[in-house]
Amino acid sequence: MTILNKTILALAMASCAAFTVKAEDDWANIGRYAADNRAIIENPDSLPNLVVFLGNSITDYWPGIHPEFFADNNFVGRGIGGQTTYQFLVRFRNDVVALNPAAVVINGGINDIAQNNYVYNEDITFGNLVSMAEIANANGIKVIMTSVLPSNRCYWRLDITDVAPKVASLNARIKEYAKKHGYAYIDYFTPMVLGDEGAINPAYSSDGVHPSPEGYTVMEQIALPVIQSTLKKKSQKK
Repeated sequence: MTILNKTILALAMASCAAFTVKAEDDWANIGRYAADNRAIIENPDSLPNLVVFLGNSITDYWPGIHPEFFADNNFVGRGIGGQTTYQFLVRFRNDVVALNPAAVVINGGINDIAQNNYVYNEDITFGNLVSMAEIANANGIKVIMTSVLPSNRCYWRLDITDVAPKVASLNARIKEYAKKHGYAYIDYFTPMVLGDEGAINPAYSSDGVHPSPEGYTVMEQIALPVIQSTLKKKSQKK
């Protein structure tokens, strides 16, 4: 609790006044992109065929490292470092649905495995991803699912030693779900993994989790054709 809220609470108790203390923590960080979202909503024609990239720090860093990839293709990043799929789901309406994009690219799961919020439960993490896909689909937004990038360790949680098999298991479920429901799927894992231990190729990452500029180049080469094909199919159905 912040000092300000402690003061407010103390004053309320002293005066016996009954009121609700305003929430102190925007847990899902809905405010992070509020101004940027408002600008898009107020000028919807500014980004035709908008595609939103939703994710964690991997998505968060991407527009800063390769801004032209986003600017040239009417893509916007809605990544927030450290977040799990639980938080994605909470802010999905604000950061995706409200923008009325043509498509959304959903990439998440590694921070769930690292237990940034809760003890990892694959069923719940997978369910969060499914819920986002269902919300997008219900709002006429094309769904593009992605694999979790390869990793066999999370450097901030070295006590978690089974990262690689958890990534592989979650990826298998995401891929199967996308296939079953006719959603596009971007496989970042296969071209970026090195060896049988599930680690990301060091040519594409300096810390074992986040892509380097070279890693983002590989991701762009994989993602762009899938996105373009998805948008083409959407326009053909109109």
